[in-house]
Amino acid sequence: MRNKVKTANLADVAEKMKGIDIAILSTHTENGEIASRPMSNNGDVTYDGTSYFFTTEDARCVSDIERDAKVALGYSIGPGVFSGGTYVSVEGRAELIRDKAAFNRHWTSDLDTWFEQGEDTPDLVLIKVTAKRVNYWEDGEEGQAVL
Repeated sequence: MRNKVKTANLADVAEKMKGIDIAILSTHTENGEIASRPMSNNGDVTYDGTSYFFTTEDARCVSDIERDAKVALGYSIGPGVFSGGTYVSVEGRAELIRDKAAFNRHWTSDLDTWFEQGEDTPDLVLIKVTAKRVNYWEDGEEGQAVL
């Protein structure tokens, strides 16, 4: 017997996601395969349907997004799949931002570990992912957020 998919508002799903920093960002490669990699929200985790990640121009995800902006994000937190974990899947569209003012709005000092020149790091890129669909699983419950 399949569980009924519940509908939740985005604020409820955001509450479930509170404190989840690492996402798995999945993109489509040049040959149509799926490539995934961990990305950090860098403490910018108040979820409103939009996620932001910093990288550099030479990262594979940048060329993947330039070719196909459809991406997926996967988040998880908790002890295990069937014992109290929270899992969130986001399908969305990515945008590459190269505007220093936008960098400033999303920059935290933790990023200095990865980008030694801070917001002035050459070829810095901000990835903005806007959700089109958000699903979650928690304590045996499956749901979808209304965007």
